[in-house]
Amino acid sequence: MAELNLNLKGRTIVVTGAGQGIGRATSELVVALGGNVVAVDLNAAGLEELSDALSPERVQAVVGSVSDYELAGRSIAEAAERFGGVDGLVNNAGIVRAAMIEKMPPQQWQEVVDVNLTGAFYWLQATGRYLLNRVREGGAPGAIVNVTSDAGRKGAIGQINYAAAKAGMLGLTMSAALEWGKHGIRCNSVAFGIVETPMTEVVRGEKFRDTMLARIPLQRWAKTEEVVQAICFLLSDGASYITGQHLGVNGGFHMSA
Repeated sequence: MAELNLNLKGRTIVVTGAGQGIGRATSELVVALGGNVVAVDLNAAGLEELSDALSPERVQAVVGSVSDYELAGRSIAEAAERFGGVDGLVNNAGIVRAAMIEKMPPQQWQEVVDVNLTGAFYWLQATGRYLLNRVREGGAPGAIVNVTSDAGRKGAIGQINYAAAKAGMLGLTMSAALEWGKHGIRCNSVAFGIVETPMTEVVRGEKFRDTMLARIPLQRWAKTEEVVQAICFLLSDGASYITGQHLGVNGGFHMSA
């Protein structure tokens, strides 16, 4: 009889944006499932707190911006040396710089695209290069999960930069799945709705609360600890025949056939 395998024992997973919110909750679950975490964030204090809470032996803290191209390749190499390999990536880092389209300055557009899309590409590329080399030498493939958003599938008022970057991540996912599938390397994305994190405080505030909740069939915000279950499922062998897919974890906020 088939068994559900969500075990990440002995696997090393890179998690960007690990200092808080979804990234932190993902890191906690990876360690709870037996894995090691390469935690990437600009927030050094947050990474130190995460490492102390989980176990310094299981966490490699990388302080820096995901938009630093050299940092991505260097961090993957250092993690492989420390833990004996790298087995997956969670492209989670993201920022919001809100403005209506006609008022958005170029810098505000570029900041969001640099982190949410270009940075995601850098880490996907660096992880993919490592995994491809390992597979070609007879080693095991791995899995990549890109954290996108329903904003990338529906658009967002006042966040054209964020919505465009998150839509771009869907393209990253499908392209990587097409190119790397023959090597057994899987790439999927999860699209979240409104999760209880610092990034969504404004949307969950009094001004927008009732309007937004009315659009969610489950009538509540998502908790970080429940949405990261989907991420770790896609990293695990339980998702061994799933690639190039976009999983909506949003309480029904966005539905598609």
